[in-house]
Amino acid sequence: MRLTPLGLRFAGRLWPCSIGRGGLTRDKREGDGATPRGTHHITGLLYRPDRMARPTPWAEPILPGDLWSDAPSDPAYNSLVRAPCAASHEVLRRPDPLYDLVLLTDWNWPEATPGRGSAIFLHRWRRPGYPTEGCLAFRPDHLRAIAALAAPGTRLVVP
Repeated sequence: MRLTPLGLRFAGRLWPCSIGRGGLTRDKREGDGATPRGTHHITGLLYRPDRMARPTPWAEPILPGDLWSDAPSDPAYNSLVRAPCAASHEVLRRPDPLYDLVLLTDWNWPEATPGRGSAIFLHRWRRPGYPTEGCLAFRPDHLRAIAALAAPGTRLVVP
């Protein structure tokens, strides 16, 4: 996978995508809305089992109470946590379809540096061109195809 100005090049195709509202950065910070430059890897695949069948054998279900810690002071910063969670977090099982299918990256993981940014996912876009909080976002059918073609360890280059 390689991000280009026209989209993500992967598996012989160009997949249109959206990036963070803060553009691309080499100095990622929590809450800056930027997509971090560098070489990242796919580390997991999450899906909503109440909304779709398991997309690949290695996909894990998003369960009620699944959250992602985005609090730099939390010992579980930038990882999956369970409710109740007093620290700041993102709800993974959202009422909208944004996180129905999520490819996880190794940005600032597994040893998270507080404040360097959390939750850089590949997920569904709200609409074409609508920026993310730092993730890469795709058309739903494209995201499903990418998830089917990717595997744990797939390299993601953001130049």
